[in-house]
Amino acid sequence: MAAFWRTNGLRIGSHLMRNLTGSPNSRSVSGIVNSEIITSHTEKWMQDFSKKSPMELIHEVPPIKVEGRIVACEGDTNPALGHPIEFICLDKAEPAVCKYCGLRYVQGHHH
Repeated sequence: MAAFWRTNGLRIGSHLMRNLTGSPNSRSVSGIVNSEIITSHTEKWMQDFSKKSPMELIHEVPPIKVEGRIVACEGDTNPALGHPIEFICLDKAEPAVCKYCGLRYVQGHHH
């Protein structure tokens, strides 16, 4: 049985790729989706002005006030939904921005 797969495995795999993608070369496509479908979907998404972009949505979130000089941003309270921890220094007057999620932080001065 192993000899069968050694001699016929590549031919079977190429046949499967050709049937799924129209191309026997697995490097010519990303996954199983045709590149024309990806391009038209991306173009359609880019032209849909009825929805806000992710950057527009994150800019609607007001800067988060914190007491210390350093904040640790994880992107979300649930670690599974966040990003790698980013320590941000808040010494400047303008809000500091997390490089992963775009959340803005400002030091809350209390006198």
